[in-house]
Amino acid sequence: MMSTKKKLPAHSRGSGNIFTDLGLPNAHEHQLKAALVVQLKRLMAEREITQTEAAKLVGVKQPNLSKLLRGQFRLVSVEKLLRMLTAFDQDVEITVKPRRKSGRAGRITFIPA
Repeated sequence: MMSTKKKLPAHSRGSGNIFTDLGLPNAHEHQLKAALVVQLKRLMAEREITQTEAAKLVGVKQPNLSKLLRGQFRLVSVEKLLRMLTAFDQDVEITVKPRRKSGRAGRITFIPA
């Protein structure tokens, strides 16, 4: 019996950052914001709280939190997202260190505990 493997359409390997792959400006900032929002959403789910309750906790209006949770990151700065995480009793640590690969710009990485 012959193998009937389907040939994949032409494609390229992604960069690891969907925002870069889409050609968006400030792609690294968008990726960081997305990771922080995912963490925020995870904390809401763990506590089983509503968007209204979470909005009160973090100090934003519920419609704005809803937009943020749906990916509208332009509404909020990275700093505001970090403050939202601290409102959920999270410690946020920022470490600055030399880049391992010299000659390239540094990067910002989010590592959840």
